[in-house]
Amino acid sequence: MSEKPSPPESATSGRVVFDERLYVPVWWYLIAAGIGALLGAEIHMGYPGVRSWIGYVIAIPLLVGSLFWLGRTRVRVDDESLTIADETIPLSAVGRTDTVERRDKQVALGPQLDPQAFLMHRAWVGPVVRIENVDPTIDEPYWIVSTRDPAKLRAVLAAARR
Repeated sequence: MSEKPSPPESATSGRVVFDERLYVPVWWYLIAAGIGALLGAEIHMGYPGVRSWIGYVIAIPLLVGSLFWLGRTRVRVDDESLTIADETIPLSAVGRTDTVERRDKQVALGPQLDPQAFLMHRAWVGPVVRIENVDPTIDEPYWIVSTRDPAKLRAVLAAARR
């Protein structure tokens, strides 16, 4: 009878209660592959032989990889902190939260935007959540974060504040 080793300690600080990846829409990959094919065709017409395929080999993976890179951002809430990309704020510093709908984003990200605010905006994600910072030691007065499920993120942050 063999015993299974215990799982290694998690790299996160606690139980993850909200996790969302801000991926780009799938149809964008099709458009990127089409544009890469068009660029490859332009090069293909100018060179004979093996060199004619270099445009396809470089352009298509480069464009599709760029979209994958743009969609790698994660919004994660665990027992102790809110983490967006490489930035983290402790849940003890989270204050009031507001949802800004897609139609109101231009004003919230333009005239109303504080230059010191932390901004993680992805244009392909509709609403954003504005998260107030109540910790005076942190420079940002608030965070603006794109999310596809603002109600769930706000509920998780409200539950963590209590």
